[in-house]
Amino acid sequence: MKYLTKSVWILAVVSLFQDICSEMLYPVMPIYLSSIGFSIALIGILEGFAESTIGISKGYFGKQSDLSGKRLPFIQWGYALTVIGKTMMVLIAHPVWVFFTRSMDRLGKGIRTGARDAMLSDEASPENKGKIFGFHRSLDTLGAVIGPLLALVYLYYYPEDYKTLFFLAFAPGMMAVALTFLLKDKSPHQTTKKKWAHPFSFFSYWKAAPVLYRRVLIGLLIFALVNSSDLFLILRLKETGMSDTWVIGGFIFYNLIYALFSFPLGVLADKIGLKKIFIFGLCVFVAVYLGMAFELSATGYLILFGAYGIFSAATEGVAKAWISNIAERKDTATAIGLYSGLQSVCTFLASSITGIVWYAFGAATAFIATAIVVGGVVMYMITVKAPEE
Repeated sequence: MKYLTKSVWILAVVSLFQDICSEMLYPVMPIYLSSIGFSIALIGILEGFAESTIGISKGYFGKQSDLSGKRLPFIQWGYALTVIGKTMMVLIAHPVWVFFTRSMDRLGKGIRTGARDAMLSDEASPENKGKIFGFHRSLDTLGAVIGPLLALVYLYYYPEDYKTLFFLAFAPGMMAVALTFLLKDKSPHQTTKKKWAHPFSFFSYWKAAPVLYRRVLIGLLIFALVNSSDLFLILRLKETGMSDTWVIGGFIFYNLIYALFSFPLGVLADKIGLKKIFIFGLCVFVAVYLGMAFELSATGYLILFGAYGIFSAATEGVAKAWISNIAERKDTATAIGLYSGLQSVCTFLASSITGIVWYAFGAATAFIATAIVVGGVVMYMITVKAPEE
């Protein structure tokens, strides 16, 4: 596995520690927010607002990374802001403060995403993009297994002590930041004389991008427009009366399946085509959301969470690998940044709408409506030609 270079390993381990930090908190986030007075609708708006914060930042900083020819500064600052934002969230239990710190957390992700994925792409060839991105997702998601397990153990001994848990998550977060200093930028690609991008200049890539990129992006964004925050899946389990232990356990199982399948599905995607694996993942998503609309046993929901892990493994890394294969090297961060940025804006709408629909018509309606739209996305993606076709 010579394609797993030093930089690929470091980026993967950085993501491992960052996800331990993030996922120690993610499954308890809706529970904590509910405990300080947030309604389901307000949680949906908060998550949507937080995602929209990184909408412009992902595109802008991706473009800025391409203009400068550098990746590392964006990666380091991005991870640092995320850790600070997460830790500060519990200092004041006030909606305005929570919105501010959650946005800081998401801004950090916006700064690093395009540059990090471009660095991964620079380490790969078109023939092994699926493997590289799949391996990265595997270690990234392994952190999402370890994090909730640590949270589960802590809350077992200190029930509902959410604030201390936020401060404990600071340690692995800082480890991730420290490891970024082991990375080095490759020789920069040819850059332009312009060193600073206009905040919205990355949108111009839409016109310059290959036709295939635009067609793929349309399908990805329609999907993102109905793919709300995973917090709603966690809330669904909580709504059925499950204990915090069962809820976090279900989330751990999801991430375990996600971690186990990301690399094998990445390898398979390189063999049979990125498009085929991505469409398979969307089909699994439809099945999961239809299942979530019904009252099931704890085992039934656990199976659905496992299937959801397969969906994530088949789509998250694969989508970025697909895009990076279409874009030229000099535009990789911009191409991924434009996708990730617009995806975030769509997620803002998706989370806000889902929260309102759930509040007004119930969970079943929200899940069924999402499944129907994604079924349409599957039909559209089938018509999109992959580069190898």
